[in-house]
Amino acid sequence: MADTPRTGIPEQLARRMSMPEQHEFLRTKLSRRRVITSSAATVGGAALLGGASPAYSAAPVVAALTPRVDGSLVAPFGRHLAFGADPKTQMRISWQVPFAVKRPYVRIGLQPWELSRKIEAEVRALHTPSLSRKLPAVDQFYLHAGLDGLRPGTTYYYGVGHDGFDPADASRLSTMGSFRTAPTRPETFVFTAFGDQGVSYDALANDQLILGQNPSFHLHAGDICYADSSGQGRESDTYDARVWDQFLAQTESVASRVPWMVTTGNHDMEAWYSPNGYGGQSARWSLPENGPDATKAPGIYSFTYGNVGVVALDANDVSYEIPANKGYTDGAQSAWLDKRLGELRRQAGIDFIVVFFHHCMYSTSTHASDGGVRDAWLALFTKHQVDLVINGHNHVYERTDAIRGGEVGKPVPVGASTDPTRDGIVYVTAGGAGKDLYGFGPGVKDSYEGEIHDHDHIVTFHWTKLRLPDPDTVEWSRVRYTGFSFLAVEAETGTVPKLKVSALAESGERIDYFEIQRGR
Repeated sequence: MADTPRTGIPEQLARRMSMPEQHEFLRTKLSRRRVITSSAATVGGAALLGGASPAYSAAPVVAALTPRVDGSLVAPFGRHLAFGADPKTQMRISWQVPFAVKRPYVRIGLQPWELSRKIEAEVRALHTPSLSRKLPAVDQFYLHAGLDGLRPGTTYYYGVGHDGFDPADASRLSTMGSFRTAPTRPETFVFTAFGDQGVSYDALANDQLILGQNPSFHLHAGDICYADSSGQGRESDTYDARVWDQFLAQTESVASRVPWMVTTGNHDMEAWYSPNGYGGQSARWSLPENGPDATKAPGIYSFTYGNVGVVALDANDVSYEIPANKGYTDGAQSAWLDKRLGELRRQAGIDFIVVFFHHCMYSTSTHASDGGVRDAWLALFTKHQVDLVINGHNHVYERTDAIRGGEVGKPVPVGASTDPTRDGIVYVTAGGAGKDLYGFGPGVKDSYEGEIHDHDHIVTFHWTKLRLPDPDTVEWSRVRYTGFSFLAVEAETGTVPKLKVSALAESGERIDYFEIQRGR
C-alpha cells in the first residue's frame, strides 16, 4: 500500500482520516522513532559563574534527529527570550533552525568575549502535514534552553549554536545576544505591550520603537503571527505554518534581548496540533509553568518583576464570541486566577497587578466586548482590585475611563490620574501592533492626545452566551486611535508608587497618557 506524497501515511488510511487524526498518526510515528534514537541524547550539566550557586541548568534533549545538511551551513534564527516563573533567577532562550542539527546548545557568560559555559538545548520538532494542494508539508525545529540559578540584576551574554556552528567563533560574534535578570529590590523600570501583530512592515516598525524604550519585558496579548488567518480554531481554518518562520525572524531583533511574554488569541488556536490547538504554542515558546495546568494551557501563567505582578490569561477558555476552546479548563483557570490574584495582592513589595489577555472586556471597535470574559473574570478583578487590564483582539487603540460595576467610576481624560481602590479599573485595548487596522462605528471620531473628540455616549454591543451581539450604549470609551501603536508603562517605586501609562503611535508620537496610584 503506497504512502501519500509528503506525509508518509498509507494512502488508503489517509483517505479515512481527518487532519488531526493524520497529525496524531505522524506524531506517534515520530515519537516511536525518537524512542529508538534518543539513547544518543544527553543532559547537559549545571555550570557556575562565580559563587557557590548554579548559574544555570540545562533541559534534556528530547529528540535526536538526523541532520541532512552540514551544520556549518545552518544558521540559527528567530531567537526569543522569556522569563521563567522567577525573573530574578530564570530565563528561557528559544530559537529555530531550518534543518535538523546535531547537539544544539547555548553558550553563556558574564562578558561578551567569554562565552565559556555551554548548555545543551531541548529540541521540539513540529511536523505539519500538507493541508492543501497549495501548501507542502512543513517540518520546523524549535530549540529551547532553560537557565536557572542566575544572579539577580545581572547582564548575561549568550550565543546559540550546534555542531558546525559555534557562536564563540570570531566570525560569528555578531550573532551574540544579551539579557538582564530582574533586580533583587524593586526599582523603576519600563515594560511594553500590544496584541495582534502578524508579519508586516508596520509590525517591524513597532518592534524597533519598542526596543527604543529599553523595556525590561514585553507583553504580547495574543494573535501573535496569524499563521492561522481564519481565527476560528477549527480544522477548516486557513493555515500556513511557514508564517511562523517569517514572524520569528521579524521579531528577533527585539525578542532576542527583551523577554517576549505571550498569551493566546483566537488566531493562536491551531487545530492541527493537540486537542486544544496549542501544540504549536508549546513547541515554539517556553513560558512560566505555574498556571493551572501548564501542559494544556501554555498561555496561562504569572510572574513578578519589581513592584508589579503580571498575570497572563487565555480568554479562549471563556469567550462567547469564538467558542472553539470554551470551557476547556473546566473552570480551573478561573479558580487559579482567584487564588493567584489574592496571593499577589498579599505579597509584600507588590504595588500593582497587571492582567493581560486577548479578547476585550471593554471595547467599542469591530469585535466589541466579550460577555464571556466579563462573566468569568470581572468580579475577580474587582474583588482583588486589579490595577490595569491589557487586551488585543480589536486592531485599534482604545482606552476606557476607570470602570466600576460596569459603569464609569471616574472619567480619566488624557493626562489624568486614577486610583483603582476608589475609582475602578482602566481597560486598554492595544491591538494596533501591525495587523490590518479596524475602525470605530459610524460617526465615532478618534480622540487622543492633541486631537480630543469626546462623545457623551457610543452605541456598541457585547457578545452573549448565545453568540449573539447584544446592543449597548456606553459612556466609558475615553481614548480612541485607529493607527498602529503600542503601550509603554513605567513602574515607579518609592513613597508614592505609580504606573505611568503611555501609548505611542508608529511615528513615535504619544497619543495617550495617564497615571495609576493606589490609595493616595
